[in-house]
Amino acid sequence: MVSKLLTAITRKKKLDAEEPKTNLARVLYLLDLVLLGAGSTLGLGVYILAGSVAKLYAGPAVSISFLIAAVISLFGGLCYAEFAARVPRTGYAYAYCYAGVGELVAFIVGWNLLLGAVLGASSVASGMSSYLDTLVDRKISTTLRYWFPMDLPYLVSSPDFLALGIIMLLTVLLSVGMKESSIFNNICTALNLFTILTVIVACTIKADIKNWKIAVDQIAPKYKEKAGSGGFFPYGISGVIAGTPNCFYGFTGFDASAGCSEEAKNPKRDIPLAILITLFLVFVVYFTISTVLTLAWPYYLQSEEAPFTYVFDQFGWVEVKWIVTAGAVFALSSSVFGSMYFVPRIFYAMAEDGLIFKFLANVHPTTKTPLVSTVLSGSIAGILAAFLKLEALMDLMTIGAFFSYIVVAASVIVLRYENKQTVMEVASGQDFYVHSKQHYLESLFNISKSKVPTKTTSIVVNISAMFFTIISAVFCIIIINDSFFSSKNMQYITCSAALLLMIIIMLVIFRQPESEAKISFKVPLVPLIPCLSILFNLYLMMQLSLFTWMGFLGWIGIGCVVYFFYGIKHSVLNKEEGSREEVKI
Repeated sequence: MVSKLLTAITRKKKLDAEEPKTNLARVLYLLDLVLLGAGSTLGLGVYILAGSVAKLYAGPAVSISFLIAAVISLFGGLCYAEFAARVPRTGYAYAYCYAGVGELVAFIVGWNLLLGAVLGASSVASGMSSYLDTLVDRKISTTLRYWFPMDLPYLVSSPDFLALGIIMLLTVLLSVGMKESSIFNNICTALNLFTILTVIVACTIKADIKNWKIAVDQIAPKYKEKAGSGGFFPYGISGVIAGTPNCFYGFTGFDASAGCSEEAKNPKRDIPLAILITLFLVFVVYFTISTVLTLAWPYYLQSEEAPFTYVFDQFGWVEVKWIVTAGAVFALSSSVFGSMYFVPRIFYAMAEDGLIFKFLANVHPTTKTPLVSTVLSGSIAGILAAFLKLEALMDLMTIGAFFSYIVVAASVIVLRYENKQTVMEVASGQDFYVHSKQHYLESLFNISKSKVPTKTTSIVVNISAMFFTIISAVFCIIIINDSFFSSKNMQYITCSAALLLMIIIMLVIFRQPESEAKISFKVPLVPLIPCLSILFNLYLMMQLSLFTWMGFLGWIGIGCVVYFFYGIKHSVLNKEEGSREEVKI
């Protein structure tokens, strides 16, 4: 019984060299994919993050915080790019993990992506509603509070019908067809990029290098307490590191194009390119924006809520201020669109595999869109945006994203060293232990210098990847919680021991023979880059609150109930006779 259960939850989808047949319309070119990723990423954060991180954490060195965040994002982006080349299928990290790790982990990843994307759409729509409300002196919320007052825990003070309307409008647009929706997103993103360019030029005109060299005695007494030591690093290197997690959140969404493999014209080429181009474009924007902003205005005088609007107010540039306001509306529209586009594609992919209700995979014959999934996800997101306070749930979006990055990175390691011959033998019922002639301890470092993966080497890599993840989690806990130790020396010794074990595990993986599978893009420096991605994302997860972890684990618990009572039985793989681990997509 245990053996059958283990086989079921670890069964995988076999990678196919050919692009899968799809009922969705292939209408997206490379430019569409790049703009989809840029639109999902360069939302309201581009108008807020630079000022808030500069004032609270890093000072003018905020640009360094963005650089570090970009490098961490690059590790994850490279892993996504390789999987996009391997698995040209709608479903984002869910589809990748189904091919790399197994069914249960893939379901959990997809389940968390659904929650994150729905909350993302709801929260951005609420933010857009609040932003538009401020432009009319809060008259909308005041009127709604008068007619529909609510005073219940976790609910807003009055229904946010404007946020509901925004989501319903985009739901209709997404239901009409992908090409039409893509045109709308491209226009919003292009106008957003024009606004960003305007901001950069305007701030450059007022740039003054003296704002990077402000001495403590030049700071007014009322600001001195929170202004640090002045200069380029007023809060030290620790401030730059502390600001990095906030900057990292600004990069979430750069891989949005990975979710539309079955709607791309040439997914194996265009999606890896789109992911990397989007990441580079987003980094250039954030780095430039943070540089010119801190050059134009002292870091300790920045506004946390609306830095550019505030700065242009100080300059007396009313026209530029309103350009920024309009740009923020376009940016929010693109962000809501990106989240709303993503949710039904996950529903579609999971339903097509039989892990959730099959009707969610229905594609409308005229619009070529997953209509039922689109309407359902739009309705859920709209209700959440209209009635719930989402501030406490915001971190749930990011913890799900971090979890996905970790699993995708681990999957890259597993697939890079996979024994394809063994997989075929398992599928055909042959004895797969015929390859395990080497002594196990010798195989740890591949002393015989084998060039072809075997079952033994594949098992070594799988176990090593699992232990690396566990030890990395322990390492991050040790780094963050120094109160666990009686002295600093004990903490350093424990950290050093964990770090040494992690290095040894990476060497063990590095010594194993790689698969000779040919794909259009491969992550360089494997296993170093995927392992760094696992480590950094675990560190960021450990920074989140206990409430977030409880919500995350609770949502996973609900997902496990759905999987074990429905998905495991109705899975397409479960219906394929004679397949114990993998079937063809």
